[in-house]
Amino acid sequence: MANTLSNQVSFVPRRRFDAVIIGAGGSGMRCSLQLAEAGLNVAVLSKVFPTRSHTVAAQGGIGASLGNMSEDNWYWHMFDTIKGSDYLGDQDAIEFMCKEAPHVVYELEHFGMPFDRNPDGTIYQRPFGGHTANLGEKPVQRACAAADRTGHALLHTLYQRNVRARTQFFVEWMALDLLMNDEGECIGVIALEMETGELLALEAKTTVFATGGAGRIWAASTNAFINTGDGMGMAARAGIPLEDMEFWQFHPTGVAGAGVLITEGVRGEGGILLNSNGERFMERYAPTLKDLAPRDFVSRSMDQEIKEGRGCGPNKDYVLLKLDHLGADKILKKLPSIREIAIKFANVDPIKEPIPVVPTIHYQMGGIPTNVYGQVVVPKGGNPNTIVPGLYAIGECACVSVHGANRLGTNSLLDLVVFGRAAGNHIVAQKLPDQSHRAFNGKSADATLARLARLESSTGGERVQPVANSLRATMQNYCGVFRTSELLSQGVAKVMEIAAQAARVQIDDKSKVFNTARVEALELDNLIETAKATIVSAQARKESRGAHAHRDYAERNDTEWMRHTLWYSEGNRLDYKPVNLKPLTVETFQPKKRTY
Repeated sequence: MANTLSNQVSFVPRRRFDAVIIGAGGSGMRCSLQLAEAGLNVAVLSKVFPTRSHTVAAQGGIGASLGNMSEDNWYWHMFDTIKGSDYLGDQDAIEFMCKEAPHVVYELEHFGMPFDRNPDGTIYQRPFGGHTANLGEKPVQRACAAADRTGHALLHTLYQRNVRARTQFFVEWMALDLLMNDEGECIGVIALEMETGELLALEAKTTVFATGGAGRIWAASTNAFINTGDGMGMAARAGIPLEDMEFWQFHPTGVAGAGVLITEGVRGEGGILLNSNGERFMERYAPTLKDLAPRDFVSRSMDQEIKEGRGCGPNKDYVLLKLDHLGADKILKKLPSIREIAIKFANVDPIKEPIPVVPTIHYQMGGIPTNVYGQVVVPKGGNPNTIVPGLYAIGECACVSVHGANRLGTNSLLDLVVFGRAAGNHIVAQKLPDQSHRAFNGKSADATLARLARLESSTGGERVQPVANSLRATMQNYCGVFRTSELLSQGVAKVMEIAAQAARVQIDDKSKVFNTARVEALELDNLIETAKATIVSAQARKESRGAHAHRDYAERNDTEWMRHTLWYSEGNRLDYKPVNLKPLTVETFQPKKRTY
């Protein structure tokens, strides 16, 4: 480190902004664009260059009922989202998102996002899993696509607009902890420059978490290595509960042995799943939507085929995704990146042969509880949605909840821009330039400094990577596609043992090159918080709902479990709050058994 830690304990440099946004993915940059264009002094912190944020990996599309291919409307999109969520999504937030969807997509089009086009010049839309017309009657084409690089196109479009608006980026900076005052108000963050190890306190009138998910708590994941649950870790250490963390989506089609994502858009364009008998098995599990059933349905069906001995390969541990029948022209035009991924990671050319695929952890439905404006809300004084002053969360790290127990494909990119924009508008309306900064409280950085001091010791501690690898293997083995009470109980005990090991992690002088080990150790603290929230919440939920498939409790239990889980780090305890079944303007969609 450029300065020794002892020097930094006595004095942490401070800088002031109207707003600080942690994360430069789709939601963070959509929010920062609103703020910068309104003239606010805004800083965006990112562990990587903004266009390398994980939004860049989104492939298939962004959902919006434009109706460019056939009749569609927001009400049908709302129904599909609620049904896809296994009725755990809050229906007011879902209505808000689905109504806003066409507007935000047209806005992106006007920003210059290069969507694929129909011959008449309108945005091309492809079918996607769980998207239907007329409340489940037949599939509908709702996914607005830029080939199979939609997230890439979105991220570059937003970055260019932010550069134009003169947004200030702090690239390769990692936020470590929230700064809170004695009144429970957020006053900013303490952050680390990853190259030098320098600390900086960023004081802000408003702080926005847009830190993405935490898929790296599993061994097999479609997530980037930066997805370490930093927002959830910081929130948990600040006493904020994490909502619905038992619900993690397994994407049906990760490349077997590599985990790299093969977009649902492949099946939207006509790709089909086959077992070792050459059978299109999804026709048995979902006779109407078949290969375009929601992701939790398809993942469980694939897992069932493999467990019953109809998997492919020498170990019968994957199924095949066939798309050669689509023809070379369509694959090269609509799915060029997928062909590249298949050749590089599976050593197959999908123009000629099928791709080996297996369910792989992909997306967290839970996160930091918020309202539709992105404000962080916590239970207090009998009100389950008491606002935490000065703190917002948007994107995958937040739980609005529009995804409930299972996210509908294409709603991830939609979530980013709808709630990034909504939070931005709400913050602008606060007239932050007219407000004063809350009094700085240096005490709130003490815990962070203590964590850093502990890492500096060079003797007798645990090493980062063995502990992190043990955590990932434990989550993979005990909290997978199918869960049981025995597995979850054993998993909770093992995660707690690993958490105790993580508290003893230290880095030696040899591993301090470029601060890599220090950053990984700090990320491990966040991974541990997220893993504990996930497996403790999963152990407690005695039902099967959406992505939480419990073999000992095979049915959904609306009487006891139609409620959101809240996990608190302090005391490792759980609480619950009701699901909002009342939409904004329409009648409630009453819970029904999901069939496709």
